[in-house]
Amino acid sequence: MTLRIEKLVYGGDGLARSDGRVVLTPYVLPGELIEAELRHAKSDLMRGTVVDVLEASASRVDPACPYFGRCGGCHYQHTTHEQQVEQKALILREALRRVGRLEFEGEITTVSGEPWHYRNRTQLHFDKGKMGYFAAGSHAVVSVDHCPISSPKLNDAIGRLARDLPHYRGFEATVELFTNETDMQVHILDRVPHSVRPLFEELGTSEPLEYGGFRVSCGSFFQVNRHLVDRLVEMALADSSGGSAVDLYAGVGLFTVGLASRFGNVAAVESGSSAFRDLEWNMQRAGLAVTAVKKTAEEYLPSLDAAPDLIVADPPRSGLGRVVISELLRLRAPGVTIVSCDPATLARDLGALVGGGYRIKGMTLVDLFPQTYHLETVVHLSL
Repeated sequence: MTLRIEKLVYGGDGLARSDGRVVLTPYVLPGELIEAELRHAKSDLMRGTVVDVLEASASRVDPACPYFGRCGGCHYQHTTHEQQVEQKALILREALRRVGRLEFEGEITTVSGEPWHYRNRTQLHFDKGKMGYFAAGSHAVVSVDHCPISSPKLNDAIGRLARDLPHYRGFEATVELFTNETDMQVHILDRVPHSVRPLFEELGTSEPLEYGGFRVSCGSFFQVNRHLVDRLVEMALADSSGGSAVDLYAGVGLFTVGLASRFGNVAAVESGSSAFRDLEWNMQRAGLAVTAVKKTAEEYLPSLDAAPDLIVADPPRSGLGRVVISELLRLRAPGVTIVSCDPATLARDLGALVGGGYRIKGMTLVDLFPQTYHLETVVHLSL
């Protein structure tokens, strides 16, 4: 089947149409003419596999990684980084319109950094003698000996594991590595035979890691792009200041530290046990008079009788949700900043907040995940 690709959509696929049906195909670019094999997915949706690129985009490049197209980790290595960022901004704007029913006419500013060797964290899967990443759309492990989007320290570890793995009997496990480029944190997520543990113990420790002035324990969330952590904080806090602020989904305190230098009274809300312990530790060590609250956002917000000057929220991929949105509209804080990793749930939440009286002051796309379809968005709202 010959298809003309109309646009990229969130998830990494290109969208085309055939006989009134939508066809989603990975590893293509807008405007390209391709020959594809089609298979039925659901209802009037088809899935395509590229057989040949008949007319290539001027932005198409050769992928830098030999595993691209087999490993499911990256989606955009076949185009330039500039084109990736441009397409992500278009995808974000379409999500606002389609999901949030928002015709945002303002500028979406973009922030990007080094597109390779940026990840400070990686998750490796071990399956009976193989080590690597899951193939796209499956749990089949694609063996690797390096990863171009992972940091140099992580690549040293990946190479070492690939070299030493044949000396160990086959086992199944998932292991997460996190590094500050000096030390390595090793988090074994499954039970492994005692005989296998030396393979990981030589790499690093399961103890908390010091990263940019923060203690980060196994199981605590921290941003993965080592080049853009400071820029993300800068974009989120912008020129904010005032008497009081609340940091929802605070994690280990990445945004809390900056808020504490700009606001007289700051509450940091985090429900995860590991992250909350790190949050308390980081605030105490920094000598900051921050009120750390171990609750979910849904539990905490109803306890507030008066609105703070600013609420910062960095929710999980599922977004804020109805309860938090309802409480934000009840409190009506003068400023709300959302840091989102999913454009669809962001658009849903923004639609509700704008419908409830907020307006979008500014929006920034921070490209924390080059070579992939994922994107981070910072949105500043005011009443």
